[in-house]
Amino acid sequence: MALSFEVVSLPVPQDKNVIVGQAHFIKTVEDIGEILAASVPGIQYGLAFNEASGPCLIRTEGNDETLVQAAVACAQAVGAGHTFYLILGNAYPINVLDRIKACPEVCRIFCATANPVQVVVGVTEQGRGIMGVIDGSSPKGVEEAHHKKERKELLRRFGYKFA
Repeated sequence: MALSFEVVSLPVPQDKNVIVGQAHFIKTVEDIGEILAASVPGIQYGLAFNEASGPCLIRTEGNDETLVQAAVACAQAVGAGHTFYLILGNAYPINVLDRIKACPEVCRIFCATANPVQVVVGVTEQGRGIMGVIDGSSPKGVEEAHHKKERKELLRRFGYKFA
């Protein structure tokens, strides 16, 4: 059996976050939609799930059509069965990630990020599957005292830490 690899850059809209995961059942689409609706008031999202059997459709949910179409573009670009692409607006992955991980159909999360993402895809005669992701850039150095101060200030400005 032949195996080849491709690298696919995800077309995520600028200033949006994406969660890429793997799930095992068509029910995932509605369950993640319900999780999002109950997690963050005012959240905007688009979700696409690549069905891996039967009609093998890209199933969608969302409350922002632009984000739904962005999620579909990611699903089409990767083309791997049983994977989902969730594009977030007015929320961050940290707001919903624990609940998504607890969803019974979710098998794994590959990434949750606002960075540019490349997906490493394995291709066989049967289909395509995600081998891993490249999330952002490689380290350029080690944090120094002034970087640590900036990091702590940023977290407090975002409201994630107390003074």
